[in-house]
Amino acid sequence: MTIENQVKKRLSDALDLAHLEIKDFTGRHLGHKQHEGGFHLEAVIVSNDFENKSLLERHRMVYTAMGELMSHDIHALSMKTLTPEEWDK
Repeated sequence: MTIENQVKKRLSDALDLAHLEIKDFTGRHLGHKQHEGGFHLEAVIVSNDFENKSLLERHRMVYTAMGELMSHDIHALSMKTLTPEEWDK
């Protein structure tokens, strides 16, 4: 299973997703001296579950869903966490 599919599955299991985009930017970092492996991902995550949650709470929800992927497989995860109303704007 690809890393994108693993992330999608974990997020869809944990959150009521209205929209999800995942981009893999790992290739941009392969030549960097400090690159230690792992995927560099960017995600746009839209869910009603983010309603009335702070940015920190939203990110914690995502990190909880990712579990051990954040310790082993994902080196960096940049994310935008939005409610459907925020996404529509």
